[in-house]
Amino acid sequence: MKNTFEAPRFTALVLAADRGPADPVAAMAGASCKALVPVAGVPMVRRVVEVLASSDRIGHIVLLGPAKHLLARDALTAHLLDSPGVSWLEPAGSPSASAAMGLARQPAGQPVLVTTADHALLSREMIDYFLQQATASGCDMVVAVTPLDTVLARFPGTRRTGIRLRGGPYCGSNLFAFMTEDARRLARFWQRVEQDRKHPRRVIAGALGLAGILRYVSGRLTLEQALQRMSAKLGMNIGAVIMPFAEAAIDVDSPQDHQTVEKLHAQRTQSIPRDA
Repeated sequence: MKNTFEAPRFTALVLAADRGPADPVAAMAGASCKALVPVAGVPMVRRVVEVLASSDRIGHIVLLGPAKHLLARDALTAHLLDSPGVSWLEPAGSPSASAAMGLARQPAGQPVLVTTADHALLSREMIDYFLQQATASGCDMVVAVTPLDTVLARFPGTRRTGIRLRGGPYCGSNLFAFMTEDARRLARFWQRVEQDRKHPRRVIAGALGLAGILRYVSGRLTLEQALQRMSAKLGMNIGAVIMPFAEAAIDVDSPQDHQTVEKLHAQRTQSIPRDA
């Protein structure tokens, strides 16, 4: 008898807008925009799209940027837009605004994965693990986090910002699953976070309340407690998937990050056995 349950297929939104010539990674590589900076000879945005396309859990991919005239400078990347499972949208003025716009264009009930073009170590295993856990969680929205200890054990000396919670710290991992239509309201909160990014305590206080911020600054707040408080404050069920992959927390935000991912891809290439 045929199994009537099928895992939902996600639409993947890839945030790939141009940050301008001042972006340190683009400037380092002499590239027209950060998303087109090559890693092991392949533009980062193409790496991300190709990995997403390899997952059976992804049904469609939407590129939010970079500008089409910039995409046209790399023929293979531009050719991705001719694929039936890939489309492009003009990005908005910020990552959160682009995400909100992309989410608003999806049909009601369509689960959506949001990631970034600089997730140069993203793998099918990471995608499948995260989406399987997100689907099983029953939450409206799910975020991927990776323990800082996991990252440092794999990449000693790397500099990552950790969220200071008991049982952590945890690093953000640029994978967000919007499982329900209600979850799309969280994009508006994300925009508030961007606007108040120079005032982190204001953001934390708004999300967690006074009791939550006191527990946070004292190091007594757990990940589960933080999620429960945010869920209550925002009127939706927010969950987290703790990723076992150190690479999930490595995005290319600096020339040092670029060196890290280049080195890892070179090691992977050297480890592939050659035919005799």
